[in-house]
Amino acid sequence: MDKNYFVSLLHSLLALTIMGVGSLVQSQEIRIFTTADFDLKGPVKTCLVSTKYGKETYDFDKEGKLTKSVTRYNDTDYDVTYYKYEGNELIEKRFENYRNDIFESSTSYANFYEIDTIPVRKVTEKIISYDKEFLDRYEYLYNADGILVKIIRTNNDGNDETLIEYTDYKGEQTQTNSLNGTILKSVRKSKKMTKAKKEQHVVLTKKFLEGEPHTALEEIFDSKGKLISETKFVQDPKKNQFTPIEVISYEYDENGMLIKTVSKSGKVVAIKEFIYQYDKGDEGNWIKEIITPENSYTTRKIDYHEVEEAEVNEQ
Repeated sequence: MDKNYFVSLLHSLLALTIMGVGSLVQSQEIRIFTTADFDLKGPVKTCLVSTKYGKETYDFDKEGKLTKSVTRYNDTDYDVTYYKYEGNELIEKRFENYRNDIFESSTSYANFYEIDTIPVRKVTEKIISYDKEFLDRYEYLYNADGILVKIIRTNNDGNDETLIEYTDYKGEQTQTNSLNGTILKSVRKSKKMTKAKKEQHVVLTKKFLEGEPHTALEEIFDSKGKLISETKFVQDPKKNQFTPIEVISYEYDENGMLIKTVSKSGKVVAIKEFIYQYDKGDEGNWIKEIITPENSYTTRKIDYHEVEEAEVNEQ
C-alpha cells in the first residue's frame, strides 16, 4: 500500500467501523484488512502507531489478517473493533465504545455475516446493537463470476437498493453505483503509455450529489501499482464541467517508499519530504516516519509472531 497509508487507511477504518450507531448510511463491499494494507511486511503480530492525534493498535493472526484494532484518544476514551473469521471469510465484527473507561452498550454494535454460495455467492450482514436493537440488514449479491452487482439494505425505515453495473468500452472499464435509481458514483479504469513507453493505470472516480456531478478524483498508478499522481476536481456549475483544484505528485525511493509529495493548488505549491527509520534495515518495517518541513512524525512499535523452523524452510 502506498505511503500516506496511515491517514487514508485510518479514515477508511473510521468510516467503516467506528461510525456512531444508526449512521450506517452507505453500504460498502465487505473487506478483509491484512498487514499489507498497513504497509507492514513479514509475520507481524501487533503494531502500535503513535501520532500527535492519538494511538492506534492493530493485532494480526499468523495469516496476516486483522483481528483487533484499538483507537485510543486518551487514557480513558477508546474504541475497540474485533474481527472473527472462518477460513478466509469474515463472519463477525464487533465495535465496542469506551468513555471514561466505561463500556457504552448503546453506541456499541456487532456485525454478523452469513455466506451462501448456491447458486451464486450471497452474503447477508446483520447489524445489532449491544442493547439488542436491530439496526441494519444488508444483502450482498454477486453474479456467476463472483462480482458484486447488488446491495439491498433493510432497516426500520424500509429498503434501499444499490445496483452496481459494469461496462467495458474500448479498453476502459467503468463501474457505476446507483442508489434507488439515482447515481452515486462511477469509477472508470483505463491504461495509457507514456512517452518513455511505460504503462500507466488511470482511475477516474466521480461522485454525485442527488444524481448531479459533485466531485472527482483522477489517480495515476505506475506498472507496479504505485500512486504517482492524483488530481482533485469539483463541479463548476457555470461551466457545467469538472474543474481541477489540486494536483499531487508522489516520488518513491528504490525500495518503493514514499519520499516526496508535491501539491499544487492554484499558485500555491506545498512540498513534503519523508524520512524513515527501520527495525531491520531498509528491507524491514519502518518504525519512525518524519515529515518535513513541519517535522511531524509517526512512530510504530512492531512485534512479530514466532516463526517455526519448518515454516522458514518452506519460505
